[in-house]
Amino acid sequence: MATGSGQFPTMHPVSGFKLGTTSAGIKTPGRNDLVLMEIAPGSTVAGLFTQNAFCAAPVTICKQHLASASPRFFVTNTGNANAGTGEQGIADALQTCETLALAAGVDSNQVMPFSTGVIGEPLPMDRLLGGLPKALANLSEQAWSEAADGILTTDTRPKGASLKYPAGDAQVTITGISKGSGMIKPNMATMLGYVATDAAVDSELLHRALRLANNKSFNRITVDSDTSTNDCIMLVATGASGVVIDESNFEQFVEQLTQVCLELAQAIIRDGEGAGKFVSVIIESAVDSAEALAVAYTIAESPLVKTALAASDPNWGRILAAIGRAGVNALDVNLVQLRLNSVLIAENGARAASYSEEAGQQAMQPEDIEIRVALNRGQATETVWTTDLTYEYVSINAEYRT
Repeated sequence: MATGSGQFPTMHPVSGFKLGTTSAGIKTPGRNDLVLMEIAPGSTVAGLFTQNAFCAAPVTICKQHLASASPRFFVTNTGNANAGTGEQGIADALQTCETLALAAGVDSNQVMPFSTGVIGEPLPMDRLLGGLPKALANLSEQAWSEAADGILTTDTRPKGASLKYPAGDAQVTITGISKGSGMIKPNMATMLGYVATDAAVDSELLHRALRLANNKSFNRITVDSDTSTNDCIMLVATGASGVVIDESNFEQFVEQLTQVCLELAQAIIRDGEGAGKFVSVIIESAVDSAEALAVAYTIAESPLVKTALAASDPNWGRILAAIGRAGVNALDVNLVQLRLNSVLIAENGARAASYSEEAGQQAMQPEDIEIRVALNRGQATETVWTTDLTYEYVSINAEYRT
């Protein structure tokens, strides 16, 4: 179950960035579950990682290696998160790096490991390590689609985004893939995401660009309010296009990067576990961004609101209740206006005089739903994207390990 067409886009290769995918049989025999990404020498790399205190072993190693070396390889396994695995998990992540480094002729701290899947189970290291040579042999700048498929877990379809934009006499390419369907709530980063560009960007600017793009994309989505132990978003700049990003063209680069990240983030919501609705929660005229986001997330993460959405039921009282408990200081409820897909539902602290149940029912029928709230107390506007909460979501997560 998912929303939207789900059509995988045309993916422009990024010179200096290769991908290789294979089946290592980590969880499901015959399914692609091991993905390598090779980064050209001289590239810069930025990353953001989960703020979950129980972060997975590969997250710990990734942070260490990113701080100490110039990464040359990413290695991602699905089917097993290598989280909640203690010292053995750290040892397994390091062994993965060491084995790949030996085969590829790089230093082990130039390899960054990533894992996704079930928490608390040891990695099947014989199968994972055995798959590395096959993935190395498959490396290609054209293999974005295969890699997008290889990093999936409970996702029903691969997620990609790609664009080219003019920069002087040249073009800049930005291409990325992501995975995520459940256990999605942003907190610095969410899900697994890999984005590459052929622009040349120094480390400080690259990290700044990633933080700005992430804040308007991956940090604006929630499926179930759960922040994963394994979340990360990586950004690689190979410099192969010859276009140098500096302060003069930084804003343009961030705008294009944000577009790619937003497409990937929204694709996660459209493929949320059991999702039948793609929901935009827009909070207008708040005092500041923090206030707008507090209201948006309270609505987006309310089980009562989300189940009403699943039933296409315009139970607007649930939305008002969520607004009221969002912690807005001295909220004047008589100023609040609520709309569902442009239908005015409530104002002046009560149901709008123009509202009818028939209009509300009609507004809730589309697959894409917009909940728009005007607080009428400031100038800030923020948007959060979420899903409904369906029987299928419960089934997927109740049976996840079986």
